[in-house]
Amino acid sequence: MASKVLINCSIQCVGIDSSATSRRWPVSSPSKTLCKVTGLTARGGLRPIIQYRVGRSGVRSVRIRAMSESKVGTKVMESMGIQIESYPAESRLSELKVRSWPKWGCPPSKFPWTYTATETCYLLEGRVKVYPDGYNDYVEIGPGDLVVFPKGMKCTWEVSEAVDKHYSFD
Repeated sequence: MASKVLINCSIQCVGIDSSATSRRWPVSSPSKTLCKVTGLTARGGLRPIIQYRVGRSGVRSVRIRAMSESKVGTKVMESMGIQIESYPAESRLSELKVRSWPKWGCPPSKFPWTYTATETCYLLEGRVKVYPDGYNDYVEIGPGDLVVFPKGMKCTWEVSEAVDKHYSFD
């Protein structure tokens, strides 16, 4: 039996007139819109999570869901030398000062990369398949993943959805 979760938030969506960027009006059609989600909270020990689906013309949809705080940050896996912690608790992100790290982003693309230092990153948006050299497999990362790439790793990044991430090099 599915349980109901109460999530409170304020969503403000406005249309954007491309001929005058300062002109905005309430949304009445799904044309060009800008949505901002604020004041997001959930009850019963649950942590709200926002996921944005990004398309060629920008954000296509926003999905708001909740995850048990007891399950948040408990899933850490390592594959092919890459450590992935899915949906770490906000306290963990604060401890690492993730929100103060620089940001980097890129559109869908494919490129080789070599890590000259250990990188820790936190994906805000996007979807990436990372193909480490020497393996016939890949690791897929996406929004809400805290990822550690080891120094010296050579790989290929295949970005299928535009990436926005915070990053830090050791």
